[in-house]
Amino acid sequence: MPPFFCMSMNKSSIRILASIGLVLTAAIWGFAFVIVKDSLDYIGPIWMMAARFSIAAIALSLVYIKKLRTITRGIFLKGAWTGTFLFLGYAFQTVGCNYTTAGKNAFLTAVYVILIPFFAWPIFKKKPRLLSVFAAAMALWGIGLLALKKEDGAFSMNIGDALTLLCGIFYALHIVWTSAFNKKDNPILLTIVQFFFAALFSWILAPFYDGAFPAAQMALFRVVLSVLYLGIFSTLVAFVLQNVCLKYMDSSLASLFLSLESVFGVLFGAIFLSERLAPVMILGCALIFLAITIANLSERE
Repeated sequence: MPPFFCMSMNKSSIRILASIGLVLTAAIWGFAFVIVKDSLDYIGPIWMMAARFSIAAIALSLVYIKKLRTITRGIFLKGAWTGTFLFLGYAFQTVGCNYTTAGKNAFLTAVYVILIPFFAWPIFKKKPRLLSVFAAAMALWGIGLLALKKEDGAFSMNIGDALTLLCGIFYALHIVWTSAFNKKDNPILLTIVQFFFAALFSWILAPFYDGAFPAAQMALFRVVLSVLYLGIFSTLVAFVLQNVCLKYMDSSLASLFLSLESVFGVLFGAIFLSERLAPVMILGCALIFLAITIANLSERE
């Protein structure tokens, strides 16, 4: 958002535009669950990650090419650390999406919002509030309704749902450590390094997990469009849009808008993939979303 543009608008108008930008970000990420679910029919999850992060890293580097020379050893190491969590989060989420629905994948991923206050506690020395604990308990209840199934008298969880919950843990760690490092270092440079390491780890793991490079599948027009969407819109544009809007929006309120990602994920899954949720699963989604809302409000300063 250019400074001259902001000067000609009042604070209320800027906040409205920032709110729209964050909702758009959530919608981009929500639709990405559909893209990922569809693309997994053609290419492996780790090869998909290698492509999307490579595109995002190269594109963002070209935009900020003059700033690359200012990357210090500290930024490099911090970017490698947070890039590891970013890679693990996306890996568990993408592989998990192969075994569950896009809608469930979206809602279970959003649990990271509830985990953040607890993971931030030892780093920022800020004890989670009672409402955060209540939100965590509510989220567990929602997860049970959404993901647990009773078979032969015992409750079990789909492997895809379990992997998605693990992804939420690494997303929370990624956000907490990125937030800590952003206070002293350039967030754009950190993001570039993160993208490069996430891409590097993906290229290393892909041959072992997915097998040989799927050259024929990668050349399919459908796959090319999917990878470009994931790399440019879901990774590059969404992250930049989020960072710009966060500059003009309270972080707690911003998190509420971004948590709509899970709602968009279910909505787009129903529209484009004909996914349906049983009534008890819808109740689980509602409880998780309510828990996310409470967790964000409880951390408002």
